Amino acid sequence: MENIRLALQGIWSHKLRSFLTMLGIIIGIASIITIVSTIKGTNEQIKENLIGSGSNVVTVQLYEGSYPYDIAYMKLPEGVRVITEETRQALEDLGGVEQVSLYLARNASYEAYYQGIQFSGGIYGVDRHYFSVKDYQVTQGRGFLDSDYKDCRKVVLIDDKAAASLFGDQSPIGHVLEIRGETFTVVGVVTPMSTFTPNIQSLEDYYLYADTSGGGLYIPDTAWPIIYRFDEPQSVAVRADSTDAMTEAGRNVAEALTKSQIIHSTGLGTPTDTPEQDEELLSSEFSYRSEDLLEQAQQLQEMSEAANQQLLWIAAISLLVGGIGVMNIMLVSVTERTAEIGLKKALGAKRRRILVQFLAEASVLTFLGGVTGVAAGMALAEVISRINHIPVAISVPAIAVAVIFSILMGVIFGLLPAVKAAKLNPIDALRRH
Repeated sequence: MENIRLALQGIWSHKLRSFLTMLGIIIGIASIITIVSTIKGTNEQIKENLIGSGSNVVTVQLYEGSYPYDIAYMKLPEGVRVITEETRQALEDLGGVEQVSLYLARNASYEAYYQGIQFSGGIYGVDRHYFSVKDYQVTQGRGFLDSDYKDCRKVVLIDDKAAASLFGDQSPIGHVLEIRGETFTVVGVVTPMSTFTPNIQSLEDYYLYADTSGGGLYIPDTAWPIIYRFDEPQSVAVRADSTDAMTEAGRNVAEALTKSQIIHSTGLGTPTDTPEQDEELLSSEFSYRSEDLLEQAQQLQEMSEAANQQLLWIAAISLLVGGIGVMNIMLVSVTERTAEIGLKKALGAKRRRILVQFLAEASVLTFLGGVTGVAAGMALAEVISRINHIPVAISVPAIAVAVIFSILMGVIFGLLPAVKAAKLNPIDALRRH
């Protein structure tokens, strides 16, 4: 504490010189904090743009080889079983999984009309759990009843985008849609409870994130064979426990369905002994795979980070320059205080005491520079965010590392001046005075 007090006294007595010495540290730390905050904010924005804020739903669908299976252009897959309610319930017990829904999907273009108006979105045959998993709520009319599923009623729910494109400002409840020549009565409108709009900053962002679909039409899955075929393979909507658990939940559901498919297709009572054997069996067959949005977000984040690595190196160079400035000013301080050092040694001060005193002064100097740099970096990041509309997120670990690193720089670059001071001969030092 005595060394720190003396260091603060020395810094205060030479305020301008101390500030100019700290300036290189301040600029370097501020630059790093700003860049790291921008990178973190951009990464979070990418993650939210792909996944949506608070949406933890991942899709698992059937693949043929390495391509998604498209029932609209392919015949029914031989040997692929319909996923039963018992299987759906078993999937909800897997790690990371909160809730599971089964659904069927087609593109409704040229297949759905209202009074001659063509619908350009998708049509979905959904089970009783779909809207709960997707976090949709009924905003007009009613939802599906158990009797709708039991009696295979030709009723349809539409989302708000479909309602706007087909009905404009009028209420769609009670109107009739024609789907593949069959009439379905609109009984309700559903809307996502948690709406999220991607942050579109460029044309590339628009093509990557923007939802340009015409909305969705939803019918009970039991009514699906009225307009399409029986026993079509379903897709699975999986709500994960958290956003970070989406990859685990999707992978677990996909693996469980694939192993179940292996048992059925090969006649084996259990899955094979190794994943390699499972993969070999499925090399020319069907398997289930999850839509890993977290992996997609990670790939985009890595591209974003790579573009900022050079800026971090430039900031690191400015820190090096600041450290050299600290070393220089500490060498000047040793020269100025030669008599003081000689007097302390003459009174019995050991080399270690002199060494620690000068290291403490250098460390306190760089610590103050680091703290000031952190504050400047946070302020600069906020200014850049407001001017350029770039999202930023302050990284607490980066702040801690920056402060600790600034102290270490004081130790490293203050070591040479401290050693020089500690090695001074007291007689020579007093003679200089």
